[in-house]
Amino acid sequence: MNILFDYRFRLSLFSGVCIGFSFPPFFGFLSLFGIIPLIKLWKLSNIRDSAQYSYFAGLVANIISLYWIGLNSGAELLPVLASLIAAVLYLSIFWALLGISSCYLLKKIKYGLYLIPFAWVSMEFIRSYGPLAFSWSNLTLTQYNFLPILQIMDVTGSEGVTFWVVFVNVFLFSIIQQRRINYYKDSFLVILIFIPLFFGSERIDSLGKSPWSKRSVSILQPNIDPNLKWEISFRDQLYTTMDSLNTIAYLNKPNLVLWPEAALPNYMRVSSLKNKYLKLVQKESIPLMMGTLDYNTYSGNRKYFNGSIYFHNDEFQIYHKIFLVPFAEYIPLSPNFPILNKLNFGQGNFNKGREYTIFPIDSISFSNMICYDISDPLLVRNFVKKGARFLTLEANVAWLQNSSGVRQFFELAKLRAIELRSGIAISANTGISGIINPLGEVVEKIDFDQQGVVKGDVFLNKELTFYAKYGNIFAKFCFLFIVLCLFILRKK
Repeated sequence: MNILFDYRFRLSLFSGVCIGFSFPPFFGFLSLFGIIPLIKLWKLSNIRDSAQYSYFAGLVANIISLYWIGLNSGAELLPVLASLIAAVLYLSIFWALLGISSCYLLKKIKYGLYLIPFAWVSMEFIRSYGPLAFSWSNLTLTQYNFLPILQIMDVTGSEGVTFWVVFVNVFLFSIIQQRRINYYKDSFLVILIFIPLFFGSERIDSLGKSPWSKRSVSILQPNIDPNLKWEISFRDQLYTTMDSLNTIAYLNKPNLVLWPEAALPNYMRVSSLKNKYLKLVQKESIPLMMGTLDYNTYSGNRKYFNGSIYFHNDEFQIYHKIFLVPFAEYIPLSPNFPILNKLNFGQGNFNKGREYTIFPIDSISFSNMICYDISDPLLVRNFVKKGARFLTLEANVAWLQNSSGVRQFFELAKLRAIELRSGIAISANTGISGIINPLGEVVEKIDFDQQGVVKGDVFLNKELTFYAKYGNIFAKFCFLFIVLCLFILRKK
């Protein structure tokens, strides 16, 4: 019994380590075989043990890939560590559910092995909904450097890449288990693996050769310590830095100037500085998108927002961030139970925005997102459906220091660009800033912890992709298929 326990423990540990280290900035190829030990474990174990060992594998993978949650320099150590522990414990529950369903399918269906990709996609589908939705950890992100397979996302969404990654693991496991080549079956499986790659390579070639309309954007990366931004003694230096970078940006004569999230320590909509930037925009005839905090008063109660302000001609527009970071920008369920706002973990108490705002720029429109917004693919999709021809993204991931989180955040934007075939310009306070084209290629970049201005062309989307039109229909199909299989098995 001890030998069996140790063996299964090692299997779950190996899978957890491989999956954890397959996320940016590490080694994505590890995910192509890192699930094999878990499949072996599910075949060896009963349902209860599969749940326990899968939960442990999830703990290991999430600690490795999400350790940066515990590095938040904007809050005290105790609540930051508590948020990391809570996140890891919560997210690992989905691994346990995956272990239960996969073990059950393997034991009840002759070819249950080939249902595991459907089960994994279903797990990610469930995890992407609710106040604690977290698509950030989808296996798709492990393929951040493998552009051919990412191209299927304009049809399947990110879940299609997850399916492919798990299917590769299933194929390799079947080869190991059968110990001999079954030419007909194995050839068919190899073809299924390579079809998405051929499709992706063809898409890169055809889209790369086709003409794209574009707009030029100048991006600021001020590289300011966020802990100093609200210090009165630092104000003059901060304003001088931002104005000098903004001058460079305007000298480049772009179609748009983009600042990072919460760029200045004020509420720009009601600040006396607002007129200064309105006059600049009028004079130069170049619009400016700036991250800012904002507030509105409803029935005598003031509600605060993380937002952005867009100066265009002689007017301005506001966007309020929709997808807030749980326990960092708000307490989940607090909109329904305001008493929760009295809890103080060092978090902000922002309110959620409601509008998928689009902004005019000459003859077209674009949309701006703020930081965590980019991690929700369905949210980003709604901006494009509303008419945005390209996307901008403001961020302040400086709180995460020089960690994996900074790199993962930048790579998430690559996924959204491919899903919607839309260019994305990113301005991050301390980086990484840059421009990503609709193929997921990085065309301009300012590395982390550097100050500067970069100008580049952002490609406009040509039409709504299949994913933009129909959303995560592939994930819904996988989920309904697994539910149907489990229902039939249960009835029998």
